[in-house]
Order: sequence, then structure tokens, then C-alpha cells
Amino acid sequence: MDHPGPGSRKAAAYMEESACTFWTVPAAEVPGGWGEAERRRAEQGTAYRTDGSAARRTGLPRRGPWPRRDARGTDRTLVHVQELHDAPLAPLTTFRLGGPAARLVTATTDAEVIAAVRAADDSGTPLLVIGGGSNLVIGDKGFDGTALRIATTGFTLDGTALELAAGENWSDAVARTVEAGLAGIECLAGIPGSAGATPIQNVGAYGQEVCDTITEVVAYDRTRRETVTLTAAECDFRYRNSTFKDQPERYVVLRVRFALEDAGGLSAPVKYPETARALGVVAGDRVPAATARETVLRLRATKGMVLDPADHDTWSAGSFFHNPILSDEAYAAFLARVQDRLGPETAPPAYPAGDGRTKTSAAWLIDKAGFTKGYGAGPARISTKHTLALTNRGEATTEDLLALAREVVAGVHAAFGVTLVNEPVTVGVSI
Repeated sequence: MDHPGPGSRKAAAYMEESACTFWTVPAAEVPGGWGEAERRRAEQGTAYRTDGSAARRTGLPRRGPWPRRDARGTDRTLVHVQELHDAPLAPLTTFRLGGPAARLVTATTDAEVIAAVRAADDSGTPLLVIGGGSNLVIGDKGFDGTALRIATTGFTLDGTALELAAGENWSDAVARTVEAGLAGIECLAGIPGSAGATPIQNVGAYGQEVCDTITEVVAYDRTRRETVTLTAAECDFRYRNSTFKDQPERYVVLRVRFALEDAGGLSAPVKYPETARALGVVAGDRVPAATARETVLRLRATKGMVLDPADHDTWSAGSFFHNPILSDEAYAAFLARVQDRLGPETAPPAYPAGDGRTKTSAAWLIDKAGFTKGYGAGPARISTKHTLALTNRGEATTEDLLALAREVVAGVHAAFGVTLVNEPVTVGVSI
């Protein structure tokens, strides 16, 4: 089954047949106040009624300017969102897997996001937030609730200060900062997904992490029922982790703010050994930011880590497993298992991870446990380009993918005593 990929024309076609639902949301909860999208909708004379909860299109004439005030005197806006029922979710993920959502809502402004979240919370409806769909494994039965697709846009660059709306395409945003001659995220080029997902996972690659440059994250706090701004310290960034990942039911990211560097068109100091080798420099050197970005894109492409609808090696979530971080005791036991299995001279990849811990390579573990590139006989297999990527070869189901993941986890644990942990978020299933 050839599911259309995220952003494709086929995926867009699913959106075109949607109905419109209207909600109200307090004006104070909309970051930055009234945006141009809201103002345009007001001027277009959209017909609606409002009863304090959901509202539907009625065909009545336009009623007054936005924002409006409710009976308590609170400024509120009427927002509309696209809505589908029994909606396919597979086209919205890079795996192209998963069953339908009972209801799919597409929000294109912060006000629409907040309204959709509040409506779900008020009704007790389960909520699944979808950005670029690049870190998501949805069960074959789908999602019995509201799936909220965040399609907000906004790229604002003021000197070296960058603000991105959560729905902005991350890789495109990186390219624009490099074109502006700024450094700090150039080695994060080619990572699929949306900007709003980057602080959740503390996305990182090739020697850079978003925590290096994020200054603030604007989010809707479902517990406090208000929009909040978290500093970088409050985000509590760690290796592929953050307060957003710790509390997945609490925050919905709306905007992400970064402090980049003007290094005269040069990159940040190169940190990652593979990147330095590819660039022909030593760690700590700077190169033109555009060169760094292009080099990273080439490296990612050789591993099937740049989306290409024609290449099934990219029908994946990128790295499927975290690189394990081991305590001194656990690492000593792991090293003994490695040398017993592969010989006393074998030294696995090892990187200091702070607090007496060591990080090793999940890709190395998978390969040495016998799961080589292209492993698998079914419709879900390990990528032919990189052992860390599990892929859909075109006809897979989510259960096919999970069976492969479980086989890899069990095999690595049997060989080395290390339990791999999946990176993608699972919905309705577990590894």
C-alpha cells in the first residue's frame, strides 16, 4: 500500500474535504495577540454562531469585529479548524503506518491550536498532537480520539534572534538561517519534522543539539490552562529529553526561540569527528556555514536519513533507538560481554556522558549482535544504509515494524546485556 507522505499532494487531498468547526478562545492566551490569519478571517466575513463551546458554520452575515467579548467581559476570538472523521493518519507520518483517527483537526494558527486542545480537554477526549510525523509510531487500530495536526507557520529573524512557529518545517528553517549567514543549527540540517518537536526530543546530530541555542519555548500548559513561556533552564534539556518529554500530557509547544551566532558566515566550531573528517578539518575549526550544512546533508543521505519518497530506506523515523548511556558498573559489565563475544582487543564506541556515565553506539550494538544493514525478510526491515533505522518497505503494518523492533531489542540484550530504548513515540502500541 503506497501511502502518501507528509506534505504530499495526496495527503493534502485528505484535508480538502474537511468540515469547519469553530471554537472560542480567550485573546490573552494567543501568543503575540491577534495574528494576520485571524484578522483576514474576520475581514472575509466568515459566518458563524457561538454558544460558548463549539460553533458551526451557519451562513449568517458577519457579526462584528474580532476580538469579541463574552458575557464576563473577556476578550475572545472565534477560530475555525479543519476537521475530518475516521481520518487516515499514515500519510501524516514518515513511516506511512498506522490506522485512522476518530477525528483529525488541522490547526494553522496558535489560537486554533489552543482552541482545539481546550475543546479536547473540556470534553475529556484523548488528544494526539502531530507535527511532522517523523518521530511517531501509530498502532494499526489507529487513535480513538482527536488527532491535532499542527500546521502553524512563522519564521521571524531579528538579528541573531530566531522565532519559529511549531508547525514550521525544521530543515527549511535551518536552510534559511544558513542563507542569512548565521551559525548554531547548521549541523541539524536535513532532520525531518517540525520546529515544535525539536525541544521535546532535544534534537541533536553531528555535534549540535537544539539546547545549545534555544532560549525560550512558548507552550500551552494544559494543567494551568494558559500559555506559558519556559526558559531554557526550565526546559531541563538532557540527551534526547526535556521537561516536555517528561510531561507529554501537559505542554503543547507553540513557538520556539533561538539565539544564533553571527560568525561572519562561518559555522559554529565543528565538534563531531565524522563531520570534521568529511570537511577535512579538525575539531574546533570553523568552516562556511553553508559548507557545513551541505556536508551534513550528504552524510545523512548516505545513511537514508534525508526524506525521499522514492527511497524506502527513508520510510522510517530516522534513528529508532537511543544510544545507551551506562553507569560505570553497567559499562564494565557490558565491556566484559563485548570482549567475551568479539575478542579481548575489541573496544566498543565510548563517549563520556557525565556523572560517571558512558554513552555507547546503538548502531554498533545492533550490527555486532547480527542485525546488519538490510536485515529482515518481511515488509519491515533494517535500512540498507544504516543499522539504526527500521523501515517500511512499502507494504508493512505497524505490527510488522514492532515485531522487527522487538527482535532487535531481544537480540542486543542477549548478546551484550544492554536494553535498547526506542526513540519514536508510540501510540496505542509498545515495543
